[in-house]
Amino acid sequence: MNAFEKMVQADMRLAVLLVLAEDSDYSHNEYVLREALRSLGHTVSQDRLRTELSWLAEQCLIKTDDTAGILVAKLTPRGKDVATGAAVVPGVKRPEPEA
Repeated sequence: MNAFEKMVQADMRLAVLLVLAEDSDYSHNEYVLREALRSLGHTVSQDRLRTELSWLAEQCLIKTDDTAGILVAKLTPRGKDVATGAAVVPGVKRPEPEA
């Protein structure tokens, strides 16, 4: 994977965390996440999204639950810290400071 692909991947991971952080229950299913990512400039396949969700879960940034074949992701407290910039995880882009 080249440097550009790594940068895009890190940005996409941050985008997932930020979308989950905006939800009142800190969770969304994979279809909502794909649409949210698409609106943020990341058009990804279901397989690619599931791979990234698995990686985020391995880092304890989200928890996933398979409900009737649909993956649901829920932000963890550690994931919220990464989304807000309070913690740093290699492979996830740091959020930009607010103006």
